[in-house]
Amino acid sequence: MMETKKALRIIISGGGTGGHIFPAISIANKMKELCPESEILFVGAEGKMEMEKVPTAGYRIIGLPIVGLQRKLTLHNIVNDLQAPFKVIASICKAGKIIREFKPDIAIGVGGYASAPLLMAAERAGIPTLIQEQNGFAGLTNKILGKKAGKICVAYEGMERFFPADKIVMTGNPIRKEIVPPTEQMKEEGLTYYGLDASKKHILITGGSLGSGTLNKSVQNWINDGCPGGEGIEILWQCGKYYKSATDRFMEEAAAQGKGGATLKYIHHSDFIGRMDLAYAVADVVIARSGASTVSELCAAHKAAIFVPSPNVAEDHQTHNAMALVRKDAAMLIKDAEAPEKLLPSAVALLSDNEKIESMQKNIAKLAMTRAADVIAEEAYKLVNR
Repeated sequence: MMETKKALRIIISGGGTGGHIFPAISIANKMKELCPESEILFVGAEGKMEMEKVPTAGYRIIGLPIVGLQRKLTLHNIVNDLQAPFKVIASICKAGKIIREFKPDIAIGVGGYASAPLLMAAERAGIPTLIQEQNGFAGLTNKILGKKAGKICVAYEGMERFFPADKIVMTGNPIRKEIVPPTEQMKEEGLTYYGLDASKKHILITGGSLGSGTLNKSVQNWINDGCPGGEGIEILWQCGKYYKSATDRFMEEAAAQGKGGATLKYIHHSDFIGRMDLAYAVADVVIARSGASTVSELCAAHKAAIFVPSPNVAEDHQTHNAMALVRKDAAMLIKDAEAPEKLLPSAVALLSDNEKIESMQKNIAKLAMTRAADVIAEEAYKLVNR
């Protein structure tokens, strides 16, 4: 238990995806735990998911009108890109006003383009800054901010490629407290909670809300092929909210046409998995994208994983995240383009290799860093007290 600290005024900025937002909330929760009197303000991007998720977690947030440049060439995106410079200028002005009015003791950036104008304004005002880089390949915003940041908290080795080595602190990524190595009791609770068959081996498939497309296609292809090797296997499949209706129709048609054989009734799909701690507990193998938070949670849960890095992310950072584990024999990687044909057959083959699963579990457990929020909070206080 860390000692109670003095009250601080803290700005946490960034977001755009859950991979940025949930670590940010974990850091805020830890700062509040150290001193309940501390005042925390979030700064995000207008219209992004942090504007909903942060207030739900109990914190105040102000949105900046900033937008990122689009990767796909469409009329809408071209218009968006033409507006971007004006929105950047407006965001810089608003960020300066926020700094002047809130008067923070420290500003913490968690990545995403909303953090750039805020931390730059903090630096100009002489306020100490700390950035947290979740991925194995630094994002553009953090690479720029890292030049002047007081500390840079990272989750992967070799980040001196992007940041000054003397500023780097290896902390890992903050994750949900409930994600722990599963006990037999947790596994039994998970089997009951999800209504699963204890005599079968289990695959958990999760790709998030919009990242599930390729994973869903992989499952559907396997079902269309008759679920080869599926005897004795049960699947818990998060298909994502965006794909839920289409997946419902596919499963109804598959059942009507007798596809998938006897295995089909043991494939359970839903748009969202609420108790991820219990889902990890029952899983013998996990199939997932390799976003930073997912990778960190699987390390903490000691789970054998097959990663399918999303190709639709900046700097291909999900491949870098996954490869950091693959190089240590702690996970497998299948390319997005190859997944529809290879993913489920590879998972089925892995399930039959208990020795390899045990080896992967041991190796991924060695990479777990479960005190990330504590260490980041400690580093923040050190910067303030310099």
